[in-house]
Amino acid sequence: MAVDKYATRRYDIESEEAIDVEVLEAIPFQYPESATEVVYETDEFTFVCPWTGLPDFAHLVIKYVPGSRLVELKSLKYYLTSYRNVGILQEHAVNRVLQDLVQLLSPVSMVVEAEYRERGGLKTKATARYDSIKGKEVADEGQ
Repeated sequence: MAVDKYATRRYDIESEEAIDVEVLEAIPFQYPESATEVVYETDEFTFVCPWTGLPDFAHLVIKYVPGSRLVELKSLKYYLTSYRNVGILQEHAVNRVLQDLVQLLSPVSMVVEAEYRERGGLKTKATARYDSIKGKEVADEGQ
């Protein structure tokens, strides 16, 4: 019987407390009634599997209709980079980003979507949504 030399391999995995929410900054939006849609995209969103420490890479898209605040872009970049060594599930990561940005910005609506690189023959896409009219996260309704 072969010995699994990977069974005891672990890498440093940080907890969700390492996510740097304090770095996020909001700036005023001068057109709160305009129904402007703001979209940020990056291919550099990464974190690690909470069990193996192996990296997950995603194309991340954040879309929102702002209320009176926008996220300052440098602060968003530092915030997203703070995920790099955090052990978090793919489905949880989009919800955490959504939660933190909704708390900071109080947007009219927001969608956070991540399309993860294929791993083990499976490709994952996770989407989390917020709608201020409903006052909570909403389920994907087939969009």
